[in-house]
Amino acid sequence: MARDLSDAPLFGGYTPLVDTWDEFFTPDGTPHPHAGTVVEQLERLGRREFRARQRLADATFLRGGITFSVYSDRRGAERIFPFDLIPRVIDAAAWERVERGLTQRVQALNAFLADVYDEQRILAEGVVPADFVLGAKGYLKEMRGVRAPGGVRVAIAGIDLIQGPDGEYVVLEDNARTPSGVSYVLENRAVMKKVFPGVFADSNVQSVEEYPLRLVESLGSLGPDGADHESIAVLTPGVFNSAYFEHSFLARRMGVPLVEGRDLFVDDDHVYAKTTLGPRRIDVLYRRLDDPFLDPEAFRKDSLLGVPGLVRAYAKGNVALANAIGNGVADDKGIYPFVPDMIRFYLSEEPILRQVETYVCAREEDRRYVQENLSSLVVKSVNEAGGYGMLIGPQASRRELAEFRAKIDADPRNYIAQPRIELSTCPTWTRKGIAPRRVDLRPYVLTGANGTWVLPGGLTRVALVEGSYVVNSSQGGGSKDTWVLRGADARPPEGEEAR
Repeated sequence: MARDLSDAPLFGGYTPLVDTWDEFFTPDGTPHPHAGTVVEQLERLGRREFRARQRLADATFLRGGITFSVYSDRRGAERIFPFDLIPRVIDAAAWERVERGLTQRVQALNAFLADVYDEQRILAEGVVPADFVLGAKGYLKEMRGVRAPGGVRVAIAGIDLIQGPDGEYVVLEDNARTPSGVSYVLENRAVMKKVFPGVFADSNVQSVEEYPLRLVESLGSLGPDGADHESIAVLTPGVFNSAYFEHSFLARRMGVPLVEGRDLFVDDDHVYAKTTLGPRRIDVLYRRLDDPFLDPEAFRKDSLLGVPGLVRAYAKGNVALANAIGNGVADDKGIYPFVPDMIRFYLSEEPILRQVETYVCAREEDRRYVQENLSSLVVKSVNEAGGYGMLIGPQASRRELAEFRAKIDADPRNYIAQPRIELSTCPTWTRKGIAPRRVDLRPYVLTGANGTWVLPGGLTRVALVEGSYVVNSSQGGGSKDTWVLRGADARPPEGEEAR
């Protein structure tokens, strides 16, 4: 007779993957010190109770309409973002270093963007090849000489981090245009506090709830004369955009209007919203619309999503856009290898966070190496996201390898390659019980005229498919709540536990 495991210990039989950093356990099965309390408390639940709470969490997400869309899905249906109840836990000391490293990196990216759209010192001194920058798809020569209102170009950054076999956090990718996903961070936390109130309260976790307040303060500081809630808006492409849930969520949580292009107009190089009480001046737009669709006068003439004249108003400093126009050159994957040099050039500091070794196929020597070692590398298209345009060499067929060889030869500037990193794993609930699944982390960094703030934690994405390295939601990934612990002597501010 098969043994009934319905109420067996939750982590019974859990085995970390060989040569991989596990977020909870050492190779001999001992919990890491920072994860010990969470492991102990979850273990007390048993599988039956855990399964019941997972059903409660799933039902909460379903009722809340917490969804995303996948453009490649011809059914066009919105999906519930899969959520795993076992949190990722980060100790306070590790996070303190990550926080400093992210702040440093975003400061350098802001300096780089200001420079390449103005003096171009870094190009003149040969730190970054000029043709890499000026030939990048995301570099918009029309923006040369245009200063971003508030002096901040990357107001909201999402910097993707991974942990390799040694457990050190390294940067995998920068997102300096319209990084998404923070709404799931806030919703995940709300569900965890509902489903596991005792576990959460006893774990001394840093709060993420202040993000909307911090965001609206940062945005307001970028306005021409400062801005309040009345003159800030979130600009969305509309309900058919894959991230529409997030657009509406953030507008609601910030207490500012959610608008589409048709709700705005430009008069005398100032932006106004149409309201039932007449035109209302808009000083700051948190735009979730890609550059080519912002203004048919400046970019795509056939777009109906944007606002005619918006770029003129922006260039005259009458409206701030977050993020700034033309930021795509900063998170171009072909520029990523040069970010450590940017930090040294602009800040005269050594990078705090390492990044993944990267081969740029536009360089002949790199391209030759990539072609000779394609089956052991991960190849990425420099302007793709969401797991698209990517080849994982060790898992690719001969036909797929041949296709990418041809693509690289045809357009080398469009490809980079990196060694496959054994991404860290986190215990994750599956149909067969708890099993290791690979994860990454996207922290969010806000920069306003008054400084930079890093959200403690971020979006942990998890590859739910056994053996997969791809964590993107569009490729079958899910998410976890990220618990950054407070220092040993730090306790939550009075009243926070009750929120």
